[in-house]
Amino acid sequence: MAKKAILGPLLILLGAYMLFGQSTGMTPGSIFGYFWASLFILPLGLFFHWMYFSMTHGRAPGLLIPGGLLVTVAIVCQIAMLFGSWDIMWPGFILAPAVGLFEFYWFGGRNRWLLIPINILTVLSLLFFAVFSISALTTGVFLGQPVLVFLLIGAGVLLLLSSRRKVRH
Repeated sequence: MAKKAILGPLLILLGAYMLFGQSTGMTPGSIFGYFWASLFILPLGLFFHWMYFSMTHGRAPGLLIPGGLLVTVAIVCQIAMLFGSWDIMWPGFILAPAVGLFEFYWFGGRNRWLLIPINILTVLSLLFFAVFSISALTTGVFLGQPVLVFLLIGAGVLLLLSSRRKVRH
């Protein structure tokens, strides 16, 4: 079972790398360069979760703060590395402590005062995500074209088609 738990994610990462980096030669250095977050940070965050859920049987919720923080940071870093989107993904680092604190709140004593920093960090992170994502959509960071233009055209077409259906009935 342990071999499958380790080999499965490694095969997924290798397949994703081969899918996204077909034009480059695959070397151990390039694999580590793209997947350092999944290889080093994510397992450490999952280790903290494993410690909480299996070894302490829920008696040490403080383990969830670094666990949630590290898992969130690993996801943010991995997405940014795969898609080259550090300029958009950086607000995830503000969200990371909010995730760790929320896990502590949820599985701990449910101290309502924890909701204050959780909400402040989450709203601040989502605000920055929205601002920088809109900027990226309008300047054409995704797919080399301003995606917002296509979304607006598609929304207009859907509105026109939906209004025609209502008129016929």
